[in-house]
Amino acid sequence: MQAPARPFTPAQRLHNKSDFDRVYKDARRSADAMFAVFARPNGGSTARLGLSVAARIIGGAVRRNRIKRLVRESFRLHQHDFPAVDIVVNARSGARDADNPAIARSLEKHWRAVVRACASS
Repeated sequence: MQAPARPFTPAQRLHNKSDFDRVYKDARRSADAMFAVFARPNGGSTARLGLSVAARIIGGAVRRNRIKRLVRESFRLHQHDFPAVDIVVNARSGARDADNPAIARSLEKHWRAVVRACASS
């Protein structure tokens, strides 16, 4: 038995500043030392993800790309659990030197919080 396909398409990404601003303006927030996660119902049919990983917080391109890759993969694996929400993930300094399992645990905690907060919306 093969697992269901879980693609992460361009339609599932936040592209414009206006999309990010809409989420920041009216969002439910979840935060810890590694990430601040903002979520807002989008009125669409699927969850969408936006990333903000600042060089001054995380460091060089290799570190930033690693964080972004881990967040996208975690989102891809959990996307079917989410209601139709826009999610923005801001990386914090705690994610800079954290190992991959710690980052995955942190993101799973945030995903549960998003589902809980936005499921009734």
